[in-house]
Amino acid sequence: MRQSNPFFFFPIFIFCASFAFADDDFDLPDDVQKAEVPASAEEVPEGPINFAPIEETTTSEPAPASNRPENVNSRKIAPATSAKSDTSYKEKKKLTPLNNRSAKAIVDSYLPVADEPVTDVPATFKEHLIPEELDRPLRVGIYTGVKELYLKYQGETVRVTPHGNMVRFEADGNSTEDIAHEFNSEDGGCLAVAADKKSLGKACYPGSIMFRNTNGKLDAINSVDVEDYLRGVIPYEIGKLDSSRIEALKAQAVAARTYAYKHFNSRESVGFDVYADTKDQVYKGLESATPLTDAAVKATAGVVMTYGGEFIIAYYHSTCGGVTETLATWNRADLPYLKSVPDKRPNGKPWCDESSYIKWERRFADKEIAKLFKANTNEAKAVFGSTNGKDFKKVKSIKIKDKLKSGRIMTLRVETDKGYFDVLTDRTRWLFKKAGTILPSSFFTVKKEGKEWVVTGTGFGHGVGMCQMGVRARAQAGQSYQEILSHYYQGITLEKFDR
Repeated sequence: MRQSNPFFFFPIFIFCASFAFADDDFDLPDDVQKAEVPASAEEVPEGPINFAPIEETTTSEPAPASNRPENVNSRKIAPATSAKSDTSYKEKKKLTPLNNRSAKAIVDSYLPVADEPVTDVPATFKEHLIPEELDRPLRVGIYTGVKELYLKYQGETVRVTPHGNMVRFEADGNSTEDIAHEFNSEDGGCLAVAADKKSLGKACYPGSIMFRNTNGKLDAINSVDVEDYLRGVIPYEIGKLDSSRIEALKAQAVAARTYAYKHFNSRESVGFDVYADTKDQVYKGLESATPLTDAAVKATAGVVMTYGGEFIIAYYHSTCGGVTETLATWNRADLPYLKSVPDKRPNGKPWCDESSYIKWERRFADKEIAKLFKANTNEAKAVFGSTNGKDFKKVKSIKIKDKLKSGRIMTLRVETDKGYFDVLTDRTRWLFKKAGTILPSSFFTVKKEGKEWVVTGTGFGHGVGMCQMGVRARAQAGQSYQEILSHYYQGITLEKFDR
């Protein structure tokens, strides 16, 4: 091994393991999280957003729910009088996969039940030392399965590539190989890592970065303090807002921090905690951090949301259209803090009415609708009423059979020349997929106008949890981040971890 360059003298971190990608029950369905990026830059002018938390509009097929791992990292938080706590795991209630159940069985499972009245009670606040198992850096997979990366280190540009089952580092005509290598930032600074040389100039990752070879591909894993991680998340998840909306940035910081801690050790099979893209939360280091987004992270340092002593699943989305939805939209068991809650101003207008998706319309020619539906029934998980139902050539009618509590669609029935088929809940968005783009939400109506089918709707995203466009308006109206979070996540407790 040649060691003529200074970076070769840094300690080697050996990482021998076999890795496989995995998902978690508390994550969004794969195809949903990939579809939750707004089509218009108007939503978040400063960059991409993960309405996942999420989050391009693609529609890859998710793994069946019955195959997902059971260890969902439901952490019990230490009471306020205790300095440390133990980690406990709790199996979530699971439902039969959607495509293995009849339409009637699924609809019946969503029949209205008595619900507690929705009240916005400010969250109680507890403060205590951080549990020992959480007092470590977060491991973020910033690049996974790539062929080449570049690192700026001690004034040199290092090319990093997989080579056999090793990682090769090349700089200034010299090279070395090892199973893995970890680089540490110096004097509280950051490391520049990018997929190309041009991007190195703005890249800035605090903490350390470990390069490893996984099945002949290159991974880069950033071990970073959770608070520094959030500095690289907030600008991408809710945008760079002005000071009048600082409370919205704070609310997003608490939601993103809760999401991060919830995911500690959740992906041991891949050797890190979270991805840096829409599989989890978008994170690009500190290149887009601003004094205001940093201030929001600092002002809420250590604050997370819990319910019953466990981290909540902090779902959020772009635009709710005036009312949020429960987990029924994904055929999942309800959670008490994710209720369907009205989200309107005192004058009756939705808080998210500044969104360009507060009202949207899509038109489909009569000639194309049957072709689109035939192409999309698999992704939409359509339930056919007859054995030859898939052989239809004409769509006769499209009717909303019943709705979820918020008014979003529960069952959409399509009558054809071969009978009928039903599409349920959020999957209705995929039925109308055209040119790779699904409907913005399942909060819509359908009518026939001449030779066109007109779909008119409101909202963008799945509608579960925090409405980001609503958060912006609430913050500008003077609401605190505590008030905001207590509305979208009913009955939560705010915990503050001290170190």
